[in-house]
This record gives sequence, structure tokens and C-alpha cells, in this order.
Amino acid sequence: MRYNVLKTSLIATGMVMAVTTGSWAVDGGDATKGESVFKRCMSCHMVGDDAKNKVGPVLNNVFGRAAGTFEGYKYGKSIVAAGEASLVWDANEIFEYLGDPKKYLRAKLEDKKAKSKMSFKLKKEEDRKDVIAYLKTFSAESEAAEDETSEESSTTN
Repeated sequence: MRYNVLKTSLIATGMVMAVTTGSWAVDGGDATKGESVFKRCMSCHMVGDDAKNKVGPVLNNVFGRAAGTFEGYKYGKSIVAAGEASLVWDANEIFEYLGDPKKYLRAKLEDKKAKSKMSFKLKKEEDRKDVIAYLKTFSAESEAAEDETSEESSTTN
């Protein structure tokens, strides 16, 4: 009996750690390093004012966007299904997706036949954190924060 209580306690602790580590997994990324890492992504994706869809969709304002919804890009069925199932991109979701897109979609959709058009995997956690920090610089949230900072500095001068 005592063994079962200990085993249950260890399993519960592990589950709590898995959930909580996922929430801070993406903290601490470096946007400057992320820009360098993103060069590996540029054969398929673009960011910035003149960004256009390529093999992959434009990644401007990806945070808060439902998966599979960037206008003008033809997504695969699985990523569209994930968006329809309420997947909205945030730093944690992108972090997991970049590690192994196909595995991520299969788990998210609970469909072992789910596929991703993105075959590239960004295996190193630090690289994923850095790319996420870089992508945040192309986010409306980031621009709004910059606008607030600019307004504050202009009112104090």
C-alpha cells in the first residue's frame, strides 16, 4: 500500500512539473540570436513589411493567430483541422511545434495519420526560444508595446 501511495505521489509530481515547465519553456529567448537561427527558416518563411507567402506562410503576427488561417496561403488538412479545433499560436505552442511538427500535430489532433507540410525540425530548445523571441519582434503585441514606450518617452520630454 505504501508503495502505491509513493508511486502515485511521484507520478503526480512529474505531471505537475511537466505542465509547469511547459509554461516557462520559452522564457529567455534572445531575438538577436533568433534572427540568425531564423535564416534556416527563410527558405520557406518570410517576416517583415514586404513578407510574402513562400513554401510556408508569412509569420508576421503569428502570435494569437488560429493555426492554418493566414490569408492567401494553402495549408495542409491537418494544420487546418488543428485551427478548427481551436489551436491558437502562442509561444508555448510554437515551441512544441518547431521541435517536431508532425509529432506535434498527431498528438494535438489525436490522429496518428496527421501530417505537416513542414518537415523541418528545430531540435535545440535554445534555438526554438531564440526564434520565438525574434518572431515576437514581428508581432502586433510587440509593436503596441513599442508605441506605448514611444508615447511615454515623448510625454516625459
